[in-house]
Formats: sequence, structure tokens, C-alpha cells
Amino acid sequence: MKIIENKQIDEKVYTEELENGMKVIIIPKKNTNKKYIIWGTKFGSNDNHFIEPTTNKEIKVPDGVAHYLEHKMFEQENGEDSLYVLMALGLDANAYTTNDHTAYLFACTDNFYKGLDELMDYVQHPYFTDENVEKERGIIGQEIQRYDDEPMWKLYINTVRCLYDKNPITIDTAGTIETISHITKETLYSCYNTFYHPSNMIMCISGDFEVKKIIEEVKKRLLPKKKIDKIKRIYPQYEPDINKKYIEKTMDVNMPQFMIGYRDFMQNESMIKKNIAIKIICNCIIGKCSKTYQELYEKGLIMRELDFDFEFGEHYSHILISGESNKPKEIYEKITLELQNETITEEDFERSRKRLYGELVTEYDDVENIGRMYLSDSIKGIDSMKYIDEVQRITLKDVNKIKEEIFIKEKSVLSIIKNK
Repeated sequence: MKIIENKQIDEKVYTEELENGMKVIIIPKKNTNKKYIIWGTKFGSNDNHFIEPTTNKEIKVPDGVAHYLEHKMFEQENGEDSLYVLMALGLDANAYTTNDHTAYLFACTDNFYKGLDELMDYVQHPYFTDENVEKERGIIGQEIQRYDDEPMWKLYINTVRCLYDKNPITIDTAGTIETISHITKETLYSCYNTFYHPSNMIMCISGDFEVKKIIEEVKKRLLPKKKIDKIKRIYPQYEPDINKKYIEKTMDVNMPQFMIGYRDFMQNESMIKKNIAIKIICNCIIGKCSKTYQELYEKGLIMRELDFDFEFGEHYSHILISGESNKPKEIYEKITLELQNETITEEDFERSRKRLYGELVTEYDDVENIGRMYLSDSIKGIDSMKYIDEVQRITLKDVNKIKEEIFIKEKSVLSIIKNK
């Protein structure tokens, strides 16, 4: 068992790789009644092309399979829906699919081990038939249509499609009405048997647990399987340029919405350091306390604080900045020029760095936040605890170097949703 400790925030994380290859992460939290478990597999919307490990055959599946599979995992052969079984126990249960993983989870104060029984039973016992797969097609089709009518989702997907052409990050998580029409029970079983093997899964548990005991409880409920090699994913060739500079769509919105995107072409830094630096840069130059934000707000060009995010994975890396404005193109010109040319002072840097440190420490106080964070970061091969150390080590020189590499106006894109 590996122990990761940070004495400054008095936190310990225990990780163990089991004989079947599954990684278990335990985050003990004393003085809390709340317990949280999240069990994830490295299978998301990006993973539509791969080598099947047992047959060594190249497989291409329809877009939306990971999300479809997540939906079908709850239905059991006895007719029960495991989500309702968990909720009947008083547990806050859920599941979700992203571009790089699928996760099943619950939070509770009581009945944890009854919930663990149900969670580990349904995730290890899929039940797909022609009838129940067909029944789900209409339900997911309605979900896809709802997303198609959601302005923020269209804004996001249009932005990444400006940044990339063939990269699977541009795939809608749920697929399309056309792609899900090709999903069968055989497709689901093939993907389940490939990606839901313990060697491709990570479980995070946080709360007041005795570490060795909870790991033994997990082992008791695991089906016997041998460790397998890492699954080989097949991705399109690296794209050296952005796909297109601008896209505009009309939808039913009260005020035009915009999203600015930057591709990260310089993947030569620690992604943890880069993530921290980008947050500091955006806070200092376009955050709520910045002179740029105050100027835009006073002129009535923006009505609320801008949102910014850094998304990255094995084959993609980009920054997204979004907001609302009646003059989105004017906002784009102002923000991209300021991010490229504005100088960050030592005082602004220190203030933003300390604020970020405080936010990270607060994140560790919540069993759900830290469990979800550890799973998401572990999927990407990152140790979440290192954020605390890196935010203390990072310098203004580091931040300026990353700023000069990424925030280049000519390498940015703009996506707009306007009112019909």
C-alpha cells in the first residue's frame, strides 16, 4: 500500500493496486458521518476506437456507447433498477459519463455497506437484452434532443469543434440520434467486457473508515478476474492547427452567449503546474477583481463574472472562457489582447496564488469533492495531492512563461450563440 501525505493540511491518502489490477484509493476523514464512494472506469465518449485485448482485433463502435452503457447498467435481470434500490436505502446515488471516464457513486450517512453490496453487484453483473436496449433508445434520444436545445452545451461543443477537427473531444457525450441507432446488446457487452475489467477501473472511498478493513470489504465483493494489459486506444493523427476561427449559431437566449477557446500546443510542462498557472493568469487579468473586468462591467459589456476552465487529457488540451454580452465580438477582441499583452504584477500574482491555495484546502474538507477529484485526476494519471505542493512552489516566472506559450490571439477561437 502506498501512502501519500501532506502534513501542511494534515491529509493522508492510501492507494493500493489489487491483484486484478484495480486501483483503490482511500481518503480517511475523521469527525464526519458522511461517507462517499465513486467507482470509475476509463471509458468515455472519446473511446470509440480501440484494440480488443482478448482477441487483439481493432474495434470501432458508434458514438455514444459509453453513455448508453451507463444508462443500462442499473437494470437487473430480476427486474429491479439498482438506482432505485440505492435510493430506497436513503443513499444519494448517481452515475455520469464524461469524455474519458464513466462513474457510479453514492453518498450516505447510514447503510454504507448495504449500498456497497448493491453498487458492486450491479456494476459487475450487466444485463442486456434486445428488448431493454431498444427501450432505452427512445429515452436517450430524448436526452440528446434536450442537449441540442441547451445553449451552453451547444456553445461548448461548437467551441471544441473550432479548436479541433477530427479529435474525439468533439464527439457529443451521448452521441446522436443516428449513431445510437446502431448500438446493440452485442455492442454493449463488447465494450463492457473490454473496459469494465478491474484493471481499467479505479475506486475512491472517502469518510471515516479504517483503511485496511474497507479495502478487505471491497476485495470480498469483487469477482475473481486476472489482471490484463492496458487497453490500446486509437486516436486520429495529431492536429497541428486549430480547425476554424469562428462559429455562430442562433437559439432562444435572452442575451448572446460567447466562449473563447485557446488550444494548448505546448504540452511540455507539468499539467498540474499548467492548470494552476492558467487559473492565476485568468484571475489576475480577467477575473472579477481585475481592471479589465471592471472596465467591461462599467461599460455594460458584461453583466456577470466570466467563467474559465482548463480541460486536458491524453490527446487534447485547451482553455475555455465564457460569458454573456450584447457585443461578444468586442469582448473577444478586448480579452484576447489583454491576455496576450497584460503584465501580471507580483502583488496580483501572490493574491491570486493564495486565493487558489485556500480554494484547494477547502476542497479537501468535503468527502464528495475530494473523492470525485481524486477519481477524475487518477484517470488522467495525476495525484491530486500534488496541487497543494505545486501551488506553493509556482513562481511568477513560471506563470509568465505559460502565459506567453498559450495566450496568443492568433491561436484563439470564438463561438457565439445569438438570439433568434
